[in-house]
Amino acid sequence: MHDIALVFPGQGSQKPGMGRDLIDAYPAARNVFAAADAALGFSLSTLCFDGPAETLMETHNAQPALLAHGVAVWRVLHECFGSSMRCAAGHSLGEFTAHVAAGTFDFESAVCLVRKRGEVMLAAGAERPGAMAAILGDLAKSIEAICAQASIDAGVVVPANFNSPGQVVISGEVAGVERAMVLAKEAGARKCMRLQVSGAFHSPLMTPARAGWDAALADVTMHDASVPIYANVSAAPVTDAGTTRRLLSEQIAAPVRWTESILRIAADYPGITFIECGPGHVLGGLIRKIVPSATVFPAGTAANLEAILVSQGA
Repeated sequence: MHDIALVFPGQGSQKPGMGRDLIDAYPAARNVFAAADAALGFSLSTLCFDGPAETLMETHNAQPALLAHGVAVWRVLHECFGSSMRCAAGHSLGEFTAHVAAGTFDFESAVCLVRKRGEVMLAAGAERPGAMAAILGDLAKSIEAICAQASIDAGVVVPANFNSPGQVVISGEVAGVERAMVLAKEAGARKCMRLQVSGAFHSPLMTPARAGWDAALADVTMHDASVPIYANVSAAPVTDAGTTRRLLSEQIAAPVRWTESILRIAADYPGITFIECGPGHVLGGLIRKIVPSATVFPAGTAANLEAILVSQGA
């Protein structure tokens, strides 16, 4: 592979058993999970491997779990493909994993940072309860217009994740989200479904988390990234540490511009191969909807990694 773009999934991709086959097959992966356990002071690896699912799903557990899994995958692939990495992106939490891959901050700092991110998001969700919902299908009205009307009618709601053409997640106050779902159906949405989350992530309801979050970010040493990271907030490539810190601060309450990010990567690096470093293949599905000609390899299991390494003669 000459040019690769790494992509890292966000919350929702976690599942019990994640990473177990990696540590059995690859010492590099085993070392990552051991480092996570040491940095956090509890056995994150046991939670990843054995669950229970309800505990793993909790925001402050899912975020470090996914970061550890994504970094473990990349550490295995790095020896063969490190020189081929041209850029990276991550969906919400995954943006932090991308920054670890690019050397913006070290893994131990990052795993503690995203644990804190999960804690402040959970607390904000308790302080200002909200909801999120996926809106699927082509709409006769823009999602921005639908959310604006629902906010007037019922309560604050905004677009939170622009995942792919025909898939947007909205976030906000429960009444606002429910009203927006009705309006989206009227505008032609094929399906509207509430998501099981502990707060209205990537919305103004996360504002109470900002003070604690900014304090946590200020404590972390950041370096310029070794390759461009396409930021959720701007969908633009970033390497500068100062800009990164500002964007990661804003990201907690801002929409994830995933569709724009992937389009921008495909335009900036024609023919680039995407490698999805994490459990499952949600991002691969989204990328194929955004750029139908894209080549995407899943890299979440030992079998996935072996297939990639064999295909490259590694």
